[in-house]
Parts: sequence; C-alpha cells; structure tokens
Amino acid sequence: MTQDMPPAYGLWTLVLINSAVFIIFAFSFTKPKTARDWRSLGAFSAFIIALFTEMYGFPLTIYLLSGWLAARYPGLDLLSHNTGHLWETLFGWKGDPHLNPLHLLSNVLIAGGFILLASAWKVLYQAQQAQRLATTGPYAHVRHPQYAVFITIMIGFLFQWPTILTLVMFPILVTMYVKLARREERDVRAEFGTEYEHYAAVTPAFLPRLGRGSRPAPSSHGPSPIARSPADQQAK
Repeated sequence: MTQDMPPAYGLWTLVLINSAVFIIFAFSFTKPKTARDWRSLGAFSAFIIALFTEMYGFPLTIYLLSGWLAARYPGLDLLSHNTGHLWETLFGWKGDPHLNPLHLLSNVLIAGGFILLASAWKVLYQAQQAQRLATTGPYAHVRHPQYAVFITIMIGFLFQWPTILTLVMFPILVTMYVKLARREERDVRAEFGTEYEHYAAVTPAFLPRLGRGSRPAPSSHGPSPIARSPADQQAK
C-alpha cells in the first residue's frame, strides 16, 4: 500500500457505525422482548460485529492466511481493502471487487432480506391487531420469515466478505435458529392445536416451495400463534 493511500484498517469508527446500523435495523423489525428474542438478535449481532471488525478494524483472516496468500499470489497487497474481498482473489477476477457477480448478489440478498423483514413485520402486526393467524405475505410461504431473513442476510455478507470467524459462526447460528424455531412451534402447537397444525402442514418452515402457494385455513379464534412468538415476530 502506497503512502498516499488512506488506511484500509484500524477504522474503528466505521466498525461501530456499520455494526450499529445493521443491528438497529434488525432490532426495529423484530422488537425483541423475551430471552429467546434476545438470543436470536444477539446471535445475528455477533455475526455483524465480527464481520465489520474484520472489514474495517483488524483483518484477522488476512493475517492468518498471509503466508499462503503471499506465496500463492505474489505481489498481492495484503493490507489493501480490496484484498479482503477474498472471492475476488481466489477466483482470479480483475477490476473493482464491488462489481463482481458475488458482490452484486450479496447486495441483492442483504437489501432484499431487510425488505422482507419489514414486510413480515407489517403482516404480523396487522394479524396481531386483528387477533388472527398471520398467513399472508411472507407468512404464506414460510412459517419463520424472520429467521429465514437473518440466514439470508448472513449468506449475503459471506458472499461479499468471507472471514474465517464468520464462516465458523454461520452453521452454528443456523443450527441455533432452527432449534429456536422448533421450541417456538412446540409452544404454539400446545396452545393452538389443530389450527396451527393445519398451517404448519401446508407451509414450510424456512424454504418456500417454488411455484406453489400455501393456503392455510384462516384463523377464526384466538391470537395468532406467530404473533405470540416474539423471537420470530413482534411482541405485544
């Protein structure tokens, strides 16, 4: 890195600002209240902080792989911000890494994820106010859109800026979200019985059925079980 170029790392203000922006966005659309809610948001927040710490603070992954990278890619500037976009280097792509296919896909997944998160929250809030099961919008396709969105956003960031720590964290967090979803479903099944059973029978948990819409029977009594599950939805 030449002397006239600005530093690529040690920018802890950017770490703080970027982490805060994404965590606040996630908080505003999930409204955590119970311990389960906070575990869900906390896990996502840990991923975000680890990501931006390496992106702008200290490049731990680049440091650990520096010997291999220097030998495999002679002349590579290990302290350049662009080098942190490892897929660009590993695939041998040239040009601006922010314009490579994976980075563009990353932008779509991250932006689309937050749009979906907002849409799911709106549907949930309306269902909660009407004391009915949320089955429209994202809830017509998956039972746990919030968890699915968190996973999608993390995948987007891994496409953009992979690190050893976030790659290790990702399967652990996915497993945690799946377990949280199962615990919530045990609770709502115990409370709502066949009403929720029918919804769950025709609506996948995380991955929508492409080309097939789910049409659960509308709820005619009681509050929505989804609305009563604050870790995946807004609390009352």
